[in-house]
Amino acid sequence: MSSPAVASAETPEPNSFSRIFGVLFSPKETFQSIARRPTWIVPIILLCIVQLVVVGVYGRRVGWRSMIEKQMASNSRFQELPASQQEQNIEVALKIAPAIAYAEVIIGPFLAAALFAGIFWLIFNMAAGAKINYRTCLAVVAYGLVPGILGSLLGVVILFLKDPSTVDLQHLVASNAGAFLSSDSSKWLLALLRFVDLFLFWEMILLAMGFSAAAPKKLSFASAFAWILGVWVVGAAISAGLTAALS
Repeated sequence: MSSPAVASAETPEPNSFSRIFGVLFSPKETFQSIARRPTWIVPIILLCIVQLVVVGVYGRRVGWRSMIEKQMASNSRFQELPASQQEQNIEVALKIAPAIAYAEVIIGPFLAAALFAGIFWLIFNMAAGAKINYRTCLAVVAYGLVPGILGSLLGVVILFLKDPSTVDLQHLVASNAGAFLSSDSSKWLLALLRFVDLFLFWEMILLAMGFSAAAPKKLSFASAFAWILGVWVVGAAISAGLTAALS
C-alpha cells in the first residue's frame, strides 16, 4: 500500500483547462497546483478570444457610430464645430475606433497580466518577504483573471438580448457602480466607481488565495488580500485623478 506522499507525487497535475474550472469551483487546491507547476498562457488567450467576440458582436449589432456620437455629445469643443466638421471628425473616428478596440483586447490582457505580475512580485518579495518567482506570480495573475472571461461571455449574451440602442460598451454587464450613474455625472466619479466592480472584487479574492497558496508560510490570505486591496486603492485614485486632470 503506497503512502499518501507517494500517491500525491504520482497524481498528475491538472491541465490548463481543468485549472480554469478549478479556480471557480475549488480555488484553494487549484492554486496550490498552479504554485507547484506554474502555467499562464491558456487563460490569457481565452480572455483575448472572448473579448474579441464581444468587440466583433458589438460592431455588428450596435455599430461604432452610436458609441462615437455619444462620446462626442459630451464634448463641448466638438459641439462648437460646424456640422460639416463634426461629421468629418466622426468619419475619422469610425476608421480608428474599431482598430483601437481590437488592438486593446488582443494586447491588453497580456500587458495587464505582465504588469500586475511584476507589481505583485515586487510587493510580495520586497515588502512581505514571500520569495515568489515572477513566473509563479504571472500564473497566479493569469488564473485570477478567469472571472473576466465569464464577464465577457455574459457581455456577449447581453449584446444579443438587449436593444442595441441602449447598449453601453463601457458598462456592458453593469457589474460596477459607475453603470448606475447618469451620463452627465462627473467623469472622475465614473472612473472611480468603475473600480467598484463585482468581477474585480472576485478577481481580487482569487489573487489573494493564489498568492497565499504560493507562499503559505510567509503570506496568509488576509495579508495577501490587504496588499492587493492597497493596489486597488492606488489604482482607483490614479484613474480618478488623471480623469479629473484631463477632463
